[in-house]
Amino acid sequence: MEQYLNLLDKILKEGIDRSDRTGVGTRSIFGCQMRFKISDGFPAVTTKKLAFNVVKAELLWFLKGSDDVNELKRMGAHIWDANAQAPYWVKKARFPGDVGRIYGVQWRKWQTFYSDIPFDQVKYVIEQIKKDPYSRRHLITAWNPEDLDKMALPPCHVLSQFYVANGKLSLLMYQRSCDMFLGVPFNIASYSLLLCMVAQVTNLEPYEFIHILGDAHIYHNHFQQVKEQLKRKPYPLPTLWLNSEIKDIDKFTLDDIKLLNYLYHPPLKAPMAV
Repeated sequence: MEQYLNLLDKILKEGIDRSDRTGVGTRSIFGCQMRFKISDGFPAVTTKKLAFNVVKAELLWFLKGSDDVNELKRMGAHIWDANAQAPYWVKKARFPGDVGRIYGVQWRKWQTFYSDIPFDQVKYVIEQIKKDPYSRRHLITAWNPEDLDKMALPPCHVLSQFYVANGKLSLLMYQRSCDMFLGVPFNIASYSLLLCMVAQVTNLEPYEFIHILGDAHIYHNHFQQVKEQLKRKPYPLPTLWLNSEIKDIDKFTLDDIKLLNYLYHPPLKAPMAV
């Protein structure tokens, strides 16, 4: 995770201070890349505690195609509560806990013009990886311009592409808006987990997660936490364990996903900008 820490340091030293929609303000740079080989260990940040139980709960919630934050809360995760209750959104919500047509809905229930049957991007991509592994069309997108005003939060991580070579599966993800302190460690872990899960159900070896960052920023009220994090020496990376009996992406449960030998520094808390 040294490259993540190096990017934090670069933003602090070279970033541009800008105003933003939250009113907090950010320091940012535009256009970055990080690469994580799964064989080096699972890329969970160690210079603070990663809430991995929340990572896997949110990903399973996305894969379910849910728009109901109450389902996520029942798995012990509350990271979407503030968005579900945000003043700009609650007047649009169809029911308490509705977060609209966010990530999972777009992944699994993309509305089509020519059919009443929603399009399941995840199922299609997995089928195509098995059928035509070298295709350049293994993409999943969450950015649906027509639905942006129907979401509690427009997607930050917007586009993923899978790539097969030599029996190994890689995943590249483009993220338009990157909260470097709170969000990005979470995003790295979530998409690395997704890569490993898809690799398992397609009988491939997970190889590399490539993270493309658009607006990579640190909120002004996160500066002290970032500076403290940069003083800490990283621990060796942990190992991801998946239940090897699971061969269907929809069959994974919380108990089928574990992080082994995870060493970390104490948590660093900071407010989330909404």
